[in-house]
Amino acid sequence: MKDIIIDTEFITLGQLLKITDAISSGGMAKWFLSENAVYVNGEVDDRRGRKLRDGDVVNIPGIGRFRIVNEIGD
Repeated sequence: MKDIIIDTEFITLGQLLKITDAISSGGMAKWFLSENAVYVNGEVDDRRGRKLRDGDVVNIPGIGRFRIVNEIGD
């Protein structure tokens, strides 16, 4: 599992897809999520605007597993 370090309260699932190179542009997020199962904390989620916060785990089959880590803390 790879940590994705953020310095904001949250990032969106669409932003994570771009950071992990699952997609090449933010505009591809809706298409990618309609064609691929992406798991957030063990449940399938297809909302590109889903807010990912510190501690959330995202599994993108074929790409990897990622844990959100907030470097500024709570």
